[in-house]
Amino acid sequence: MSLNEPAVPSNQQSDPLWSSLAGYFRHAANQYPNNDVLIFDDHRHSYQSLDAASTTIARALAASGVKKGDHVGILMANCPLYFECLLGITKLGAVAVLVNARYKPAELAYIIENADLTLLITHDLISEYANFGDLIDEALTLRETPLLRQCILHGKPRAGFVDWQDFLNLGEQVGNHEIEASLQSIEGDDPCIMMYTSGTTADPKGCPMHQSMLVRNGQNMNRSRFFLGENDRFWAPLPMFHMASILPFLCCVDAGAAMISMTYVDAGDSLAIMERERATIAFPSFPTVMQALLDHPDFPSRDLSSIRRLNNVAPPDVLAKFQAAMPQAVQTGAYGLTEAGGVIAFNHPDESLETRLRTCGQPMPGLEAKIVDPDSFDALPAGERGEIWLRGYSVFNGYYKAPEKNQESFVDGWFRTGDLCAIEDSGQIQFHGRIKDMLKVGGENVAALEIESFLSTHPAVKMPQVIGVPDDRLLEVACAYIELNEGMNATAEEIIDFCQGKIASFKVPRHVRFVTDWPMSTTKIQKYVLRDWFLSGD
Repeated sequence: MSLNEPAVPSNQQSDPLWSSLAGYFRHAANQYPNNDVLIFDDHRHSYQSLDAASTTIARALAASGVKKGDHVGILMANCPLYFECLLGITKLGAVAVLVNARYKPAELAYIIENADLTLLITHDLISEYANFGDLIDEALTLRETPLLRQCILHGKPRAGFVDWQDFLNLGEQVGNHEIEASLQSIEGDDPCIMMYTSGTTADPKGCPMHQSMLVRNGQNMNRSRFFLGENDRFWAPLPMFHMASILPFLCCVDAGAAMISMTYVDAGDSLAIMERERATIAFPSFPTVMQALLDHPDFPSRDLSSIRRLNNVAPPDVLAKFQAAMPQAVQTGAYGLTEAGGVIAFNHPDESLETRLRTCGQPMPGLEAKIVDPDSFDALPAGERGEIWLRGYSVFNGYYKAPEKNQESFVDGWFRTGDLCAIEDSGQIQFHGRIKDMLKVGGENVAALEIESFLSTHPAVKMPQVIGVPDDRLLEVACAYIELNEGMNATAEEIIDFCQGKIASFKVPRHVRFVTDWPMSTTKIQKYVLRDWFLSGD
């Protein structure tokens, strides 16, 4: 089954700046200078003030030697500075590498090296994540990072880091006209942002996203699915190192609307700011966030009547519960992945409730999707499950420094997602899980192999196998089946304690089982049998 929607005509072609993310934002700043664009509890940016702040940072980066194509990392919790830095980096045509703030030292060290970072920007704001200064110091002892010239710290001065004010002072030697010249030189296919996503290899893979895919995805999200006006307030509190935050921001920019964000997602604070700011769109996305709102004692008394749209990804019965809890809002879902700019399909608000609960909507204009047999690559008929392949403007150009992975990921211009889906006659996408050996823990993608590789470093572990198992709060968590070395002992608690603090918390197995014999096919361990064992209580 294949679905191909025609591209929506866009006036971005008449303005060359719109081929870049920074130019897209500059256009909005000129059109809506005094509108709020980014709202926090204790700070808000207008389009004009965010444009000016990002230009100041762009000047400092240029004075620090950053040029078009360089990779600059951002390691921060959510804060206004995050988007100041992101836009400042992209105004130079440099690539903003958005580093997962949950990473532990070894994971961060890998990213710094693999991403070829030349600069890394961080701050001393500590939320639920870590002390980033300590994290970076430890990471830099673990690997050689020859391209990293300096780390820049916003906050209290710290040895080994460039002081923030000294960094900004450097920018005084660079004129605004130089930043404008850099912005004008950016082309639509130039890389803009890079995020790391786990796959079927032990280490995460870099996903460079080019300029025009991000701009057009933001436009499409607004013009074909969310229909914002400049007075809309879009509550999107998820981490800014995720597309679940970047994409709503780009959607808002298309309309001159404002995004509401938070440094830390607290349910009570979330309800308060949505009421105070009269939020019109709520984008909790994951059941853990949405359920926390519903469970909070303030939920019944907060006036959330302004919210007309609610977006979550969850099983149909869970979505039905969310819809019932906020009857004035239209509950919609989505399907997507980082490699395709975050989301390729949203439900349209005019779809029936049954359709919105059961499917993820159709691909946005300009995108194609088809379902194939993952072994034969034969196209499958409507309604039949198989691997979903994608093609169109929002599909990235390939993983960073991974030619072999790219060769297997693309077939005749189609990107193989590894996801198990079906497409109905109407074109609606149904998501049924992952063909790849992947877990999605509370919205975080993680490869089973990545966890297995770490568990293998435990002296008592001979063979680990990790599967995803159901969880009421996180939807899916890791369960490790382990064969121990002969003559050695370990308990489940010891295995879990071994992981704590060494890998990101969402990767730590919640369950551990020990085996002496594996269920085998001819050559491979049958993980589906392990899942059956777990569900049956073995």
